[in-house]
Amino acid sequence: MTDTLSRAVVLLSGGLDSATVLALARRDGHHCHALSLDYGQRHRAELDAARRVAEALGAAEHRIMRLDMGNMTGSALTDPAIAVPEHPTDGIPVTYVPARNTIMLALALGWAETLDADAIYIGVNALDYSGYPDCRPEFVAAFQSLADLATKRSVEGRRITLHAPLIALSKAEIVRLGTQLGVDYALTVSCYQADANGAACGRCESCRLRRVGFARAGLPDPTRYVDAAGAAG
Repeated sequence: MTDTLSRAVVLLSGGLDSATVLALARRDGHHCHALSLDYGQRHRAELDAARRVAEALGAAEHRIMRLDMGNMTGSALTDPAIAVPEHPTDGIPVTYVPARNTIMLALALGWAETLDADAIYIGVNALDYSGYPDCRPEFVAAFQSLADLATKRSVEGRRITLHAPLIALSKAEIVRLGTQLGVDYALTVSCYQADANGAACGRCESCRLRRVGFARAGLPDPTRYVDAAGAAG
């Protein structure tokens, strides 16, 4: 589709959830402009995965924006001196990146208005997730209110709608849905500390949630692990 009224910006990290969201946006009939952020994360394997996913799922365009968030210390995803936890912890985990989704959505909103797009899609989830505050329904609703107030397009009566279609789904439900939509999860990388080739550690929280999702969905896990011990960890 090329109609500007059917355009959507899709935040695409290269992981399981965002790949599913891109497939959903395509199913919804949107001409999808995928946006990935190079924000100083521990590895670039997820950006390579995002490129593969965007191509495989027929994104009209895939853009990678450079955003230096490495100066925001305190997150294991941007500071290599902080170890990625390999066991569940109490409270908000150290893998939380300060205001990451707020910043990414602000960039997506600006691009959406430039494109005259009707929608933004994000793969946040509040059920099987790590407890990040910017993955909750309240956050999504608050950002929608901001978008309604902050953009010329919305003020003139053409709202840019924020979609978070995975917000209340379990990881198993997400895996089943994406499989039905033809997502090749072997292309995706979810691990917080994947190696340069995208092989997953099998031990971090993201790997654990992903592995349990496939198991509960009753589907084979196509994830490439560093070694057999990691996959069983």
